[in-house]
Amino acid sequence: MADGRRRALVLGGYGLIGAACLRRMTTAGWRVTGVGRDAAAARRVAPDADWAIRDLAAMGEAEWRALVAGADVVINASGALQDGGGDDLGAIHERAVVRLVRALEGSRTRLVQISAAGVAPDAPTAFFRTKARGDGAIRASGLDWVILRPTLVIGAGAFGGSALLRAAAALPGVAPQVLPEAMIQTVALDDVADAVLAAAEGAIPGGTVADLTEAEARSLPETVAAVRHWLGLPRALWAPPVPPVLLRGAAAVADGLGRLGWRSPLRSTAIRALADGVRGDPSAWEAAGGAPCRPLEQTLAAMPAGLQERWFARLYLLFPLAVATLSVFWIASGLIGLARTGAAAEVLTSRGWSDAAARVAVWIGGVADLALGLAILWRPLVRAAALGMAALAGGYLVAATLAAPDLWADPMGPLVKVIPGLVLALVVAALTESR
Repeated sequence: MADGRRRALVLGGYGLIGAACLRRMTTAGWRVTGVGRDAAAARRVAPDADWAIRDLAAMGEAEWRALVAGADVVINASGALQDGGGDDLGAIHERAVVRLVRALEGSRTRLVQISAAGVAPDAPTAFFRTKARGDGAIRASGLDWVILRPTLVIGAGAFGGSALLRAAAALPGVAPQVLPEAMIQTVALDDVADAVLAAAEGAIPGGTVADLTEAEARSLPETVAAVRHWLGLPRALWAPPVPPVLLRGAAAVADGLGRLGWRSPLRSTAIRALADGVRGDPSAWEAAGGAPCRPLEQTLAAMPAGLQERWFARLYLLFPLAVATLSVFWIASGLIGLARTGAAAEVLTSRGWSDAAARVAVWIGGVADLALGLAILWRPLVRAAALGMAALAGGYLVAATLAAPDLWADPMGPLVKVIPGLVLALVVAALTESR
């Protein structure tokens, strides 16, 4: 390069692991380009970074060759948990990797693949099977490669499973015993980023396949208890068992919501992975010269929890509840208005409106309420729908004040009761970002 710095390409650069790798490589003096398909998410995660906005799953080999040209190392931190919500596991984990491998053929570029502990061609979930096939394409190539397979990643930021872990730990007074037989090993996000840097700089031999993990495992409830202690919350007073059928039901609902764009960590793939245990063997990594990964207690001690961590943990589960509440409220409001047009129109006709104008106003309002109540259930439209609810509620208040100011003094408080819904919509709009 013109400035003499080595160049790194980080695929999936705004994800939990990708963003950490991007930052670590940059501070180590590399010239780093992050790659991802969402320009807004990229700017939020690393506003000063160099970004190439690409849909990795849709790129052809020519685009891949142009993208990787001149890179000294390519770090593949892209991935998805489950099909749905715009994600295609076969395209992301397998076909994109095959095209990447072909684009790198004949080059001296090192490929660092971030996979997952437990991948296998005959694994019970598509996530692990597709990851294994992508890893297999790399291992069968003549490239200079290193494959790293982290267990459950814990960092200052939280996404997916690590976010759900915090939310479960923050339940007030309750510690549900979910999958008590499942054994979990973790790895610090900083340790993963350091491992990637070591692999990128050649400190790890080519051809290494290694799990990144702490040495010891603990049960899932013990892991949740450790996070609860880290958050500074008192011990739970009640630890009820969670029947497997309830967990399967939650996973089925989460899978259904995935079709609406919601990437819930409660989807069946995550539940199955937890049930099977998140385990790894650190021996291959340490034999390759890698530094031992710290245990969970040290990981948590290195990132003291503050008010923002407790807020996040509590709001993580309240957010979907708030979305559901708004959806039910606005759908019900719309249906009731449309079903009882005459009664609703009477509020206006009794104040001088013509019957036709009153009925048109009721129908427009009912259809708008129903549309917003349905729109907020689709993940890409959550923020727009929430802001639309706030704007429409504000419009109702202004219109009612002009047309029927006496309603403010109504003992049933029909206008006063609009205000909490308006505020809740603004809160939801403020919480919609997932990265």
